Amino acid sequence: MFSTGRGRNTRSQVREEALSLGRKHRPDYWIIIICALLLAVGIIVVYAIGPALKITTNLSASYYTSRQIIAVVLSAVAFIFTATIPIQKWKENTKWILWIAIIATGLAVVLPVNPAYPAHRWVRLGSVSFQSVELLKFGAVLWITAFLTKAVKNNTITDFKKTFKPLLVLIIISGVIIAGIQSDLGSMAVLLAMLGVMAFVAGLPIKKIMTIIGVVIIGLIIAIIIFPYRIARIEAYLHPSSSNNCQNASDYQACQALIAVGSGGMFGLGLGHSVQAYGYEPEAANDSIFAIYAETFGFIGSIILVGLFWILFNRFKIIAENLDDVYSKLLVIGVLTWLSVQTIINIGAMIGLLPLKGITLPFVSYGGTSIVFSAAAVGLVFQLSRYTNYQGNNIKSGKDRRISGENNLNGRRFGRTYNSDSGDSL
Repeated sequence: MFSTGRGRNTRSQVREEALSLGRKHRPDYWIIIICALLLAVGIIVVYAIGPALKITTNLSASYYTSRQIIAVVLSAVAFIFTATIPIQKWKENTKWILWIAIIATGLAVVLPVNPAYPAHRWVRLGSVSFQSVELLKFGAVLWITAFLTKAVKNNTITDFKKTFKPLLVLIIISGVIIAGIQSDLGSMAVLLAMLGVMAFVAGLPIKKIMTIIGVVIIGLIIAIIIFPYRIARIEAYLHPSSSNNCQNASDYQACQALIAVGSGGMFGLGLGHSVQAYGYEPEAANDSIFAIYAETFGFIGSIILVGLFWILFNRFKIIAENLDDVYSKLLVIGVLTWLSVQTIINIGAMIGLLPLKGITLPFVSYGGTSIVFSAAAVGLVFQLSRYTNYQGNNIKSGKDRRISGENNLNGRRFGRTYNSDSGDSL
């Protein structure tokens, strides 16, 4: 699949790309440690609620745990794959990856659905299935990065026809397919946030960004109006006191999630003592796993879990701030936005701060597709952490960075170190 680049890139161009990344050094191993801890949390929680899932699904108590372990193993393979293949190869094959994601999304739309999950989100081939939007997120972050990098280098980031119009078309088409046909408003929100943040950092004018936001708001209103269940969810979110003892279909899951979080108290009920997993909280191992985790480990455990996510995302931010290559910086920012926004949406819905959305908690929720492609994205960040502009081999605080002025990417808010030898310096 990955081309050699012969005929399209000369040796001098390849050498220039390599030099633009900077001197190679030890990567940020904290990324691996934190992701491993999050994956371990997911396995532990899924294992602990196995007996409850057995009763509610008529499957063996080990069914979900074994599949979660398989997903973790596959995620390790995906991480190694993306972390070891040179970033230049990913740049060269971005279009292929995006086309594969588009084809997979098309298959998900046309293939028969599972009556238990009637949305057109999964590609099912026999006993194997995966959620196409996760591959689409991975392909989209690569394509948007390449597109915006080219716009920055060619100084067309403010051009309407070459930059703004293609992004607007991408938003409209994605909205129709993902939020409309696949009925996955949560994933669409993640993609929009990813695109918006990356475009802002790349230098897209604020007026054009506001125009995009206006189009998104109009599309959001339409997406809510044409689906009655979304209107019911918004009403349940805005007027929780009007709920009929959590029996309304629109707010049942959100209400049960709040009961689970509140039942955990300060230190939780303990492993194997979850009550909500016994048929009360829908999707206990998937979208609602944070509520079950909070019930099990309490407020203290929840703070620790949120802290792990915060540390991981802060590492990503530090890496992005200290990359000189435009492509690399935007790619890390894209992955950071993807995983952080998805985390915020999931946890926010479980504690009542956001309307309920069916979206997984990265690395923790049961679901092989989400885990595998999240790990693949983190593998790219891990690889790029080898090329940050630091003194020494460790990623440390801003005091230890080799900073020469407040130069940043096109004046945006992600600081960078100026490197006169970099072909991508602005």
